[in-house]
Amino acid sequence: MEEKAIVNDVLSTTKSCLKDFQSAIAETANIELRQTLQNLRNSSESFQYELFKLAESKGYYVPAQIATVKEIDTVRNEVSN
Repeated sequence: MEEKAIVNDVLSTTKSCLKDFQSAIAETANIELRQTLQNLRNSSESFQYELFKLAESKGYYVPAQIATVKEIDTVRNEVSN
């Protein structure tokens, strides 16, 4: 398997795990378990961001175009109303 496919697969898997952590955190009443899950989520978020920066630098991942101020204002107005 080539590096690009591996990096993209790990990015995708990590993003999926982050969603699972969030669901588990929201449903956990035990404070110690909740804090452990939050720490794991935070570590995973940091790992995902570092991997994203690597993928972006190698051209494996091209982020969406930056929104204009007008586009941001349009969305903000739609959400506010």
